[in-house]
Amino acid sequence: MTTGGWAKSRRLGFWHLASDEPDRVALILSSGARVSFGDLLARANQLAHGFKTCGLRPGDTLAMAVPNDDSYYVIYLAAMQSGLYVTPINFHLKSSEVAYILRDSEASLFIADQKFGDMPAGAAREAELSEDRCFAIGSIDGFRSWEALTDGQPTSTPAERHPGAIMGYTSGTTGFPKGVRRPLPSESPDFVAEQSTIFARAFGLVPLDGTNLVVGPLYHAGPSIFSWGSLHVGHTQVLTNGFDAEQTLQLIERYQVTNTHVVATMFHRLLALPPDTRSRYDVSSLRMVAHSAAPTPVEVKQAMMDWWGPIIWETYGGTEAAATIAKPHHWMAKPGTAGRPVRGVQIEIVDSSGNPCPPQKPGMVYIQKEGELFEYWKDKKKTEESRRGRAFTLGDLGYLDEDGFLFLTGRQADVIISGGVNIYPSEVESALLSHTAVADAVVIGIPNEEWGEEVLAIVQLESGYAEGSETQAVLVDHCKSRIARYKCPRVVHFRKDLPREENGKIYRRRIRDEYWKHANQAI
Repeated sequence: MTTGGWAKSRRLGFWHLASDEPDRVALILSSGARVSFGDLLARANQLAHGFKTCGLRPGDTLAMAVPNDDSYYVIYLAAMQSGLYVTPINFHLKSSEVAYILRDSEASLFIADQKFGDMPAGAAREAELSEDRCFAIGSIDGFRSWEALTDGQPTSTPAERHPGAIMGYTSGTTGFPKGVRRPLPSESPDFVAEQSTIFARAFGLVPLDGTNLVVGPLYHAGPSIFSWGSLHVGHTQVLTNGFDAEQTLQLIERYQVTNTHVVATMFHRLLALPPDTRSRYDVSSLRMVAHSAAPTPVEVKQAMMDWWGPIIWETYGGTEAAATIAKPHHWMAKPGTAGRPVRGVQIEIVDSSGNPCPPQKPGMVYIQKEGELFEYWKDKKKTEESRRGRAFTLGDLGYLDEDGFLFLTGRQADVIISGGVNIYPSEVESALLSHTAVADAVVIGIPNEEWGEEVLAIVQLESGYAEGSETQAVLVDHCKSRIARYKCPRVVHFRKDLPREENGKIYRRRIRDEYWKHANQAI
């Protein structure tokens, strides 16, 4: 392995690496089995030939519901040289939800793993996908074996290759999810993969010298982007099927992991481990840990910095695009920042009248990115509503400081308006999460005849703490010591757990609907 630098004599990008160094380990599966770059290439070539044989053409859509294993990489790589749009599906969705994505994406092919029970078959039936378009890893009723796609196919590079693209679907916590679609690249698959190494440069990853731990589901943009970004520079991917705090530490030590992508919830669970468990494992191999998807309270991130060192990077963006990076030294100088725009991106803050906001004044965050614009697939109205010229918004609120660093304050859809004053739930949640008794928290507005809305906190306590009025009073007083009184919750409700997505985002709408369903109005 090299010990540093970006040597121009070494070709990077998966296709080059698999050709030049076929025996290099690409994947370490959760079973401990190892898969080489050469093996992935051969299997991806076979599947690409199979796609062509069954009639797929550039521009078609392939949907897949697969776990974090080698099948995900084989399918993705085959699609990326077949000119296909790939739609990874959240396998925790119900069959009716998956059927909606299959129909909306106009999937020409659906590959699913038998591990997900009746969901794939139910989704395919509801979406009216014929059996010749459904392939199973394992055995699924009404599906053909996916080996039918590869049996007898050559392992050689296809004669005609076209770059593909991801068409991911937004989380859909406030309605039906929407596909985020861009034009297919015009360059060769080799060139596109090599250009993807720009991502690794941005995060300081050393080519041919690193190991990436995948602890999040690969159907989410964050874990997927970081996995491919590091694989394209030759980093081995250590795969898991579900996050476990102690197991994460074990794997970091066992495989000398150098980089990983996490979300805020994972930080909470790691910090909740007993001190003797945390100290039992050597994590000194880590060089870069990135987090995104949901805000992380300053105290939590600082605690992780104190434990793992100044190696924690933050990113802001979405399925639509990456927007900012907060390098560790920048975050330590400006705690709470989401960073500065990445190369080729501009950030603008706009008030409710459409006027640019001066530094320190919150408003809607707009992102302008060089290159081709995305569209929300088959939803021109949503696409246009999100745009301001070439800029678009993810619905987040925030401000820029005098040095151009972004600070997020919440989401427009989540803002609580009490007595005509805007209250941002994320600020209240950060205050609550800084108390040792709080394992998780979500803040919403509930109906109040006098004020319109009042602040309610729903809290999951750490083990060893008792629910009740005394704990409620302690938490409210704690908030009052950290934020303005008008922002503090009037009431605290307790739950054993809070519904979160795998990417760490709270299902806020689901909770809020419970409290508003009997009200005369809805948010």
